[in-house]
Amino acid sequence: MSSLPTQPLRARPALPGEQLHFAADRPLALDSGAALGPFTLAYQTYGALNADKSNAILICHALTGDQFVAETHPMTGRPGWWESMVGPGKPIDTDRYFVICSNVVGGCMGTTGPSDLNPATDKPYGLGFPVITVGDMVRAQLRLIDHLGIDQLFAVAGGSMGGMQVLEWAAKYPERVFAALPIACAARHSAQNIAFHEVGRQAIVADPDWRGGDYALQGVNPGRGLAVARMAAHITYLSEAALHRKFGRNLQDRANVTYGFDADFQVESYLRHQGSIFVDRFDANSYLYITRAMDYFDLAAEHGGLLSNAFKDTKTRFCLISFTSDWLFPTSESREIVHALNACAANVSFVEIESDKGHDAFLLEEPELFAVMRGFLEGCAEHRGLR
Repeated sequence: MSSLPTQPLRARPALPGEQLHFAADRPLALDSGAALGPFTLAYQTYGALNADKSNAILICHALTGDQFVAETHPMTGRPGWWESMVGPGKPIDTDRYFVICSNVVGGCMGTTGPSDLNPATDKPYGLGFPVITVGDMVRAQLRLIDHLGIDQLFAVAGGSMGGMQVLEWAAKYPERVFAALPIACAARHSAQNIAFHEVGRQAIVADPDWRGGDYALQGVNPGRGLAVARMAAHITYLSEAALHRKFGRNLQDRANVTYGFDADFQVESYLRHQGSIFVDRFDANSYLYITRAMDYFDLAAEHGGLLSNAFKDTKTRFCLISFTSDWLFPTSESREIVHALNACAANVSFVEIESDKGHDAFLLEEPELFAVMRGFLEGCAEHRGLR
């Protein structure tokens, strides 16, 4: 029987891009009541900031994304995760806009997270890292935007967990956001999604190499558990139609079933591959922390249980986008946000895109998505007088 390979612990490579460092006397106040300091925020920028700093677009990444949105990833060698959307002449046109993307707090691509050294112990934080929220992620991004001297972002955009960050920006700092593009997301994490995350977390902590979160200190890596977590999550990013179209019941490199537990089917081989390559670029403890941040996200609960209160008197222009086959963040959850925005007379448009690609459709070649994004941004630019 074949199994997922054990992955040795690897030292974090030196990463390209920019880093913003905050000393211990400038800690990040967290929703838990803890404070994180010193801390580092890693980010990338694309395009040029105009003279009055009015053309900046902040892109917020999803759970397993990072700041390398529109360039070759330094660890995997693969294209940036949104290169289809961001670049010269693309919907988010870097010839026109100044694009910013940072790795979230708790991440593992340069921003301070549980794999980094705790200055109090000079050892990796592990589970000593404070629990974080989507609000904490956005609060750290605000530090970056202030550092860049940008009073108001032209737009904030993102899908999935990135969409949650967009909503947080619009709710907490409406005067700093001219336009918001929350894609394939929700105002709170559903019980079903929390359940899927818990399966992934339990896969990680059940790996003998997790060592109570101290695997880095002991020179091992819970690669099997993290790979299984990724496999389970990856299923939720696709639709049944997408899985059937890609794989059906096709066998993997064989004419007949083996009557065993090897990867007889192509879909099994695909998921094992996805799990294996994920371990090469992501930290297991970061996965625990970031999934928990998504679980805690509930915008209505923070505003007296009424979602419309989160957007009261907002002047931000919104465009919400969902996909027909996305069962992880279904259209009904986007409509709930639209109804809340309508209730407070916000400027909002909404598009449900016909697609059989599932939740991952926002990352893939979807001509209608490109057209909607381009059209909305162009309309906002015209309204604002941005040339």
